[in-house]
Amino acid sequence: MFYVKNVPSWERILRLVMGAMALAFAAMSWGSPLAMAAGAMGAVLAMTGLVGFCPMCAMVGRKLDKGH
Repeated sequence: MFYVKNVPSWERILRLVMGAMALAFAAMSWGSPLAMAAGAMGAVLAMTGLVGFCPMCAMVGRKLDKGH
């Protein structure tokens, strides 16, 4: 693996749920700029939830606390 997971399990589930909701909204009202933005955001949220790595979190130095 080329990356270290930096998203905890509870947040991964939340990202997956929110990403699915955004993708569903985008699918229901495709064509408007808001729906296209929601679709892009939903895809990013879903991917970071599936993979467990967020590049933006890595840029600010976020790491998982393995001690707890």
